[in-house]
Amino acid sequence: MRIRVANESDYAELRNIYLESRRKNFHWADIEEMTLEDFDNHTVDEYIILAEEDNHILGFASLYLPDNFIHNLFVHPDFFGKGVGGLLLDASVEKMNKPLRLKCVSENQKAMTFYENKGWKKVVEEGHSGEKYWVMIYE
Repeated sequence: MRIRVANESDYAELRNIYLESRRKNFHWADIEEMTLEDFDNHTVDEYIILAEEDNHILGFASLYLPDNFIHNLFVHPDFFGKGVGGLLLDASVEKMNKPLRLKCVSENQKAMTFYENKGWKKVVEEGHSGEKYWVMIYE
């Protein structure tokens, strides 16, 4: 498995991963409102890295470098639990300066546990009922 910077030719596959992963895991959201175009709208001006194996994209992270902020980290559902997320997280940490931040939806307990096991700390819970998220920091 290798990590590399995404390019425009990867976007079709990245859009699919983003949509499939959210539809499968975001039980609190309306999956009918999710579209392939969400990827483009949610990664504007971001640095995108991906994990691939045998020329197949397994997941990606989008980073907003000016704020040392991990905006998105998604793994294709077929590759959950195989180390893809950890490699993407490590590569994100290497690319930016500490402290790093991210936001994790409060209802996403799998992701929350993943980040905490990787050394991230909860700072504050923000948002309002139904859309709460934790701001997390890595120092």
